[in-house]
Amino acid sequence: MSLSPRDVQGLSAARLYYERGLSQGDVARELGVSRPTVSKLIQHAKDRGFVTIEIHDPRQVSTAVADQLCERFGLAQARVITSQPTNEELLRELGAVGALMLKENVADGDLVGITWGRTLHAVARSLKQQNRHGVQVVQLKGGATLTSRSTSHYETIRSFCEAFNAYPQMLPLPVIFDNAEVKRLVEEDRHIKHILDLGRDAKTAIFTVGTMSPESTLLKLGYLSEAEQTALLDNAVGDICSRFIDEHGEPCLPELEERTVAVSLQNLRAKQTRICVAGGQQKVRPLKAALGAGYVSHLVTDEDTARAVLV
Repeated sequence: MSLSPRDVQGLSAARLYYERGLSQGDVARELGVSRPTVSKLIQHAKDRGFVTIEIHDPRQVSTAVADQLCERFGLAQARVITSQPTNEELLRELGAVGALMLKENVADGDLVGITWGRTLHAVARSLKQQNRHGVQVVQLKGGATLTSRSTSHYETIRSFCEAFNAYPQMLPLPVIFDNAEVKRLVEEDRHIKHILDLGRDAKTAIFTVGTMSPESTLLKLGYLSEAEQTALLDNAVGDICSRFIDEHGEPCLPELEERTVAVSLQNLRAKQTRICVAGGQQKVRPLKAALGAGYVSHLVTDEDTARAVLV
């Protein structure tokens, strides 16, 4: 292959920059040219095919596991990230990929239903400004609590709305009422009914699955009696949108269903796009139940969780 003087210069600049790790300023001094010239020489090397760049994103592993998830559970899309050494790192990476998946699935004029919790807050923090118009974001479940423990639901919906230039539709209610009759009366208020109807009408939902342990968020927010907590620990594997499920994805404790302010599992399953972001060993059982029951169409998880779910 015959090389022109420009090719030779481009190769020299590229080798100094990529192989030796010199800055463009250092390369310029080494070659006796200006810094803008170095930039042009490196671009010339790329254009001639002398330089190829591969990105190995540690957040995403081979598509083989994702393909298995799609085939097993009838998913439209799955993304599997590399498992991380700490929960904080895992949340950050799940949030980043969850934000990308949401961006790909939200168009102008869409009505998007969201939940809250640490995972959704991680997604919210990773969202970048999008050129969207006419988007509305609606809460799919109440978030007010009797404790000082934060659910980050205000921060989450605010970040979603800022990213998509969206109007927020807040649900200013507890997620579980003390009394089913009080809940029914509150839901008859036309303003509350409007928000709940929007949640039902949303074609896109993004959510996670909750774990079931004495330290689970929903068991620490002051909604449940000790007897109810014991019953859930004995019978539930986790929750979806604060609706507790068993290993088959079916609701636990009908009396709690009557008091819960959240999108119904039946309505969630009927939505066009159902993005679930969930990872970590504690989420294997609720995630497997959610996938098996058809509540998920799009999934973001980590490799260890994915392989455990596929067993």
